[in-house]
Amino acid sequence: MNKDRFLENMLLFPRVLREAGLPVSPEQSREFMVGLGMVDIGSREQVYHTARCLLVTRKEHLRLFETLFNYFWRAVQRGSAGPAYQERRAKRSTNREKRFDVVSYMNHKARAGDPEIEIGDRSATYSATETLQRKSFAAMSPEELDSVRRMIQEMQWQAMQRRTRRRVAAAKGNTLDLRRVMRATVTYGGIPMKLSWQDRKLKERPLVLIADISGSMEKYARVVLQLFYTFLHTYQNVECFVFGTRLTRLTAQMKIKNIDRAIQEAARQVEDWSGGTRIGESLKQFNQGWARRVLRRGAVVLVISDGWERGDVETLRQEMRFLHHRCQRLIWLNPLLGQETYQPLVEGMAAALPFVDDFLPVHNFQSLEVLAQHLGQIK
Repeated sequence: MNKDRFLENMLLFPRVLREAGLPVSPEQSREFMVGLGMVDIGSREQVYHTARCLLVTRKEHLRLFETLFNYFWRAVQRGSAGPAYQERRAKRSTNREKRFDVVSYMNHKARAGDPEIEIGDRSATYSATETLQRKSFAAMSPEELDSVRRMIQEMQWQAMQRRTRRRVAAAKGNTLDLRRVMRATVTYGGIPMKLSWQDRKLKERPLVLIADISGSMEKYARVVLQLFYTFLHTYQNVECFVFGTRLTRLTAQMKIKNIDRAIQEAARQVEDWSGGTRIGESLKQFNQGWARRVLRRGAVVLVISDGWERGDVETLRQEMRFLHHRCQRLIWLNPLLGQETYQPLVEGMAAALPFVDDFLPVHNFQSLEVLAQHLGQIK
């Protein structure tokens, strides 16, 4: 096939991917055409790897990409687009006649039941992923929750850091390191060749997770445990607790490397799963038994609950005041906050809210991305 004609036809491949739902930008299309000029276009393998490197940005898109590329390559090599192409060719202008309308041809073959291509299957496309990111955890199927689990594990969680009193050498510090300067002065005969600086050392803040696994939070419990697992295997100092009518520590169970086994062990450990809610009493157990041990060095506390309190509201208010005083930052994640009509009017949530530093939703994957960005900004 003529090289110029081949390159002109290959210009349509990014369009094929976009119509199938893959996120291919104009910049990627230009880079793809530049890349084709650097490889042997007669080699299917070289063209394939060029397209894969420059046009695919997500692992879950590879299967659909390979299907489209295989069919596209065969169609380009044949140099004919079949009946659908012939019908359109007569209606196009002169400059458009030279182009190979592979998109129309592939759609025609798909409608005709061609088993070689499955354009209708877009389960791994960008549009499907974007829809899944906006969908509420409570409305997801088990298969969708599995997809979200993988997405959570692939998220980038930035470390929450604090400045300690200890000072370390730094290229752009704010304090002169007199000891190193004096040592350099002696070494070079009384004339310091350069100044040395130091700054306060950065250390990661401890993170404490306290989640509600009562009946009203049952739809979100699985995602909460997956979030626990990800946090514990991302940060250095994490403590995990859940509560219904009593407090249960799950740090040891969440340290298991296999996530499925970790969740199973955690579920086996909890005796009051999907039961009643005693937020105040559970926080009291935490404050009396664990706060002194885990709320040190500027810890950040995440409470995950919808705020439905079945116990004494005054107890909840007192324990929230104590918890807020002991930690660096108290963040409350409420899945109901994602609803446009939600108002924190229930007694438990209203009692806790005055002592909350950040009140955030946790109802879908997009809310987790907001949380990741928020945690990365904590100093």
